Amino acid sequence: MSTLEIIAVLVNVLGVWLTARRIRWCWPVGVVAVLLYAWIFYDAKLYSDTLLQGIFAVLQGYGWWRWSQGGLSQGKVHVARLSLREGLLGLLCGALGAGLLGTLMVSFTDAAVPWLDAALTAFSLVASVWAARKYVASWWLWIVLDVVYVGLFLFKDLQLTAALYAGFVMLAIYGLRAWQRDLANQGSLKLNVS
Repeated sequence: MSTLEIIAVLVNVLGVWLTARRIRWCWPVGVVAVLLYAWIFYDAKLYSDTLLQGIFAVLQGYGWWRWSQGGLSQGKVHVARLSLREGLLGLLCGALGAGLLGTLMVSFTDAAVPWLDAALTAFSLVASVWAARKYVASWWLWIVLDVVYVGLFLFKDLQLTAALYAGFVMLAIYGLRAWQRDLANQGSLKLNVS
């Protein structure tokens, strides 16, 4: 456990908490968090996750832009349902991305766990895009991914990061419930206005 890992954990907790609360400042905080973890994952030879952090930095800008586009109520974004078509397309993209990235990691790097790391990376991108698009379903995918990440980080002797991701599971459950409530409230507000 390093000082860098401690700082990265604290910044990540803040970012996920802000996301769960639907406060758009989660995105700039997220940029700092992903840059810190890019270094940590590179050192642990989790190269797919290192690449993921770089992509996350770009996605943080996309999320900030999407959440800044209307739909704000009392400083919070409105959430939406994920369509079956878009959900299946996202999962297909995740599977294809995992296969491609895993093949690259096996062929060209000394990655510690290339296939698992690649799969978690690809599906994390799907979950991030869904979160940026304000889909409640993003939390379900984050819960699954974070549970698997806990095991990976324990395997890689990153106990504090494993604890962080266990905390992410709890925050994702909180975010899921909060967003589901907000989606239901949005629906009842529309009915009252009609």
